[in-house]
Amino acid sequence: MLLYQSKTQNPYFNIATEEYFLKNFDKDFFYLYINEPSIIVGKHQNTIAEINVPFAFENNFKVVRRLSGGGTVFHDTGNINYCFIQKGVEGYLVDFKKYTEPILNTLKKLGVNAYLKGKSDLLIDNLKFSGNAEHVFRRKVLHHGTLLFASELDQLNKAIKADWSKFNDKAVRSKRSMVTNIVDNLLQPITIDEFKSEVLKTVLTESDDVEFYQLTKKDEEAINKLVREKYSTWEWNFGYSPKYEFVKTTVTDYGELSVIMKIEKGLIRNIQVTLNNQAFSESSLIELAIIDTPHHYLKIRDKLSQVFENNQDLTLKLNDILELLF
Repeated sequence: MLLYQSKTQNPYFNIATEEYFLKNFDKDFFYLYINEPSIIVGKHQNTIAEINVPFAFENNFKVVRRLSGGGTVFHDTGNINYCFIQKGVEGYLVDFKKYTEPILNTLKKLGVNAYLKGKSDLLIDNLKFSGNAEHVFRRKVLHHGTLLFASELDQLNKAIKADWSKFNDKAVRSKRSMVTNIVDNLLQPITIDEFKSEVLKTVLTESDDVEFYQLTKKDEEAINKLVREKYSTWEWNFGYSPKYEFVKTTVTDYGELSVIMKIEKGLIRNIQVTLNNQAFSESSLIELAIIDTPHHYLKIRDKLSQVFENNQDLTLKLNDILELLF
């Protein structure tokens, strides 16, 4: 088995590396990485429905869709991500117990009673510290999971705070859980690097023929190509979402603003804005400005800013419209 530790905190690159290892190597891998603050959504999710859009964009969090299914998670520099990529027998590849066991064994050695609950969550005292997901490719499985060691839990909760009642779609929904940091449950304090070392020791002890791996120039070029063409693109991270209908009403100083939008491949294909349940003169300006625009906070904010700059006498306020649309 090859063991690799990433040297970057770029989530586009690190998640692209998972796909690259999975699809281009015959050997098994164990891979550790830490990302800068970012939001990672499951392959079959509606990205906009899973995240706190204004909070995410105002804080410049990267939003990345991964290969595996499951729910949305928050990464930051207090969170360790681990990934097993292994060959196996078709029909027996998916095995959450097998791939979470080294993590549980590590914590047991540190005096922490952690356990697997349900299919894919690791808990301490009924609080979640690790979400896991898997993706099968031919006769190989990619198993990856988060390890909340010393994450900013307040930011985590804000970043993935979502109101699903606004969305009508067939996307996979996340299951929200109360969370905890590993560091708060240790008998003796250690650093995140020391904890990573403990995880590595466990994997080395429990595995055969482990060899440390470094990316070659060819590897880096191939991974960066994946980043450019897939993992950093709006089309993959947002546009890949299933089509959906977005319905919302907000109360403003001038009455109830409502919107109904139909979004397909991430683009607003139909939109109707009303005030107190009636169309009004200013609504057409808004509708025309963003029809066929991505349902993307920054892109819509830029377009609407131009509308308000060109129409100084509007009753509507830009922030009220932005709040309505997300």
